[in-house]
Amino acid sequence: QLQASGGGLVQPGGSLRLSCAASGTTSRTDVMAWYRQTPGKQREYVASIRIGSITDYADAVKGRFTISRDNIMNTAYLQMNSLKPEDTAVYYCKTTRRSGIYYWGQGTQVTVSS
Repeated sequence: QLQASGGGLVQPGGSLRLSCAASGTTSRTDVMAWYRQTPGKQREYVASIRIGSITDYADAVKGRFTISRDNIMNTAYLQMNSLKPEDTAVYYCKTTRRSGIYYWGQGTQVTVSS
């Protein structure tokens, strides 16, 4: 089970940090990722982190967002800096096991507006 938190309202140029806490059976080999979705659009990939702290980012967030994880706390984070209005979305975390089975969190709203 995944529990996402940390969303909110922030002004353009501001920062937020999202958290995704995993409960139950977890593994360091799980790939943890963040996606986002706006009304009427498909859910889009934002960033992921895998074993060895190997990270990957969508072009739209490179240089502004940083994904990290705490394997002891079974939690992934998404530090979002220099936020833009176009970053407004519901952000979802996802964990994918080596078997290919994946789970979604419930989503947290991020609104960037002045």
